[in-house]
Amino acid sequence: MINFNIAQWRAWAPGLSSGDDWRQWCQAPRPLAASDTAADVSFLPAMQRRRLGRLARMAFHVGWPLAEGRAPMPLVFMSRHGETPLTLDILRDLAAGEPLSPTQFSLSVHNAVIGLWSILRGETSEMTALAAAGDGLEHGLVEAAALLNDGAEAVLLVISEEQPPQAYAEWITDIPFSYAVGLVVTPGDDWSLALSPAPAADAPPTSPWPHALNLLRALATEQPHCHHVWKRRAWNWQRNH
Repeated sequence: MINFNIAQWRAWAPGLSSGDDWRQWCQAPRPLAASDTAADVSFLPAMQRRRLGRLARMAFHVGWPLAEGRAPMPLVFMSRHGETPLTLDILRDLAAGEPLSPTQFSLSVHNAVIGLWSILRGETSEMTALAAAGDGLEHGLVEAAALLNDGAEAVLLVISEEQPPQAYAEWITDIPFSYAVGLVVTPGDDWSLALSPAPAADAPPTSPWPHALNLLRALATEQPHCHHVWKRRAWNWQRNH
């Protein structure tokens, strides 16, 4: 079992940016219409903004304000699918025999977000990029807990997923809309996370929302617990205070 506090949270999706927006959505979750809206990163100079893809913009939008005013802290970034529109453009160029853009390639790799974060913030703390399965949020929390145990005073946890292009629709079915969630995780015992084997008789999870959005619902509506099942793993989040 892992004990920790969630000192702050922040989230973004098209049309949902403020805490009040998210509290309303969490009371009555609903699918969001497909949108090309990009998260606001106007706090960055224009030259720097142009280097950020949509996935990175979402991550920076939720993460940057959480990091402001705090001592440097480690970052754990998670995305199951990464920059799917950018990688599709690269694949199309390959199929057409076109030369590849080094910039496009460098921004498509999974750890590009933490690299850009380090450069733009001048940050030298530990940083990890995880490509996990449907319970990537929980794997990120385990990584954050290890960093806290190693002496970090706080860890910034960011998960960002972009709705994939239509070409991937048959295979990527777990992104109801583009979203990003950021958490500042600190030592404490307000929350606990426990892992147990999921009984073989358990049905697959029926929630239409990814784990990160279900946790956000618990945070925004002060639910006492969350239960997430992914394959043979059952994750139990418990609010202790």
